[in-house]
Amino acid sequence: MKFPDPEQCEELSPRQVNEIIGEGGDFDLIDCREQDEWDLCRLDNARHVALSAFALNVSSLLALDAKPMVIYCHHGMRSLHATRWLRQQGRQNVFSLSGGIQRWSEEIDPQVPMY
Repeated sequence: MKFPDPEQCEELSPRQVNEIIGEGGDFDLIDCREQDEWDLCRLDNARHVALSAFALNVSSLLALDAKPMVIYCHHGMRSLHATRWLRQQGRQNVFSLSGGIQRWSEEIDPQVPMY
């Protein structure tokens, strides 16, 4: 599965992201939850950039190469906000994980703790 056109889609379901991972898709995975949430659980290969620090890290986030970016949080609201904000900053190939890590735990990997 390829990433959809960013102009047509803001969010990807856990199943879509898992399919992209399974096909060896190359993308940046950003966890925008706060440190205490990151310490509880996280997805493999994720990079932690708390939403509260996005403005401080905007240059490093925008400097990441042009490959797609998937952002996740607990339930998908903060990551959708982060996705929209990064798109406003000029980074278009950014998507939010719909339902966040909670939905990932429910649909893809029950080994990821729910909280």
